[in-house]
Amino acid sequence: MYETLRHFADSYGLAIMVLVFLALCLWPFRPGAQSRNQTAAQSIFRDNTDGE
Repeated sequence: MYETLRHFADSYGLAIMVLVFLALCLWPFRPGAQSRNQTAAQSIFRDNTDGE
């Protein structure tokens, strides 16, 4: 059982992890994400009273 899991992790598991990593890194740069990214970036300034 250990050898089977080790072989999977060494071959297919590594490939799957690389693909998931690349997908998560590239997700914010997809064409339809610009408006959501701008909304998220500006959300910290919403309702800002400058400490008053």
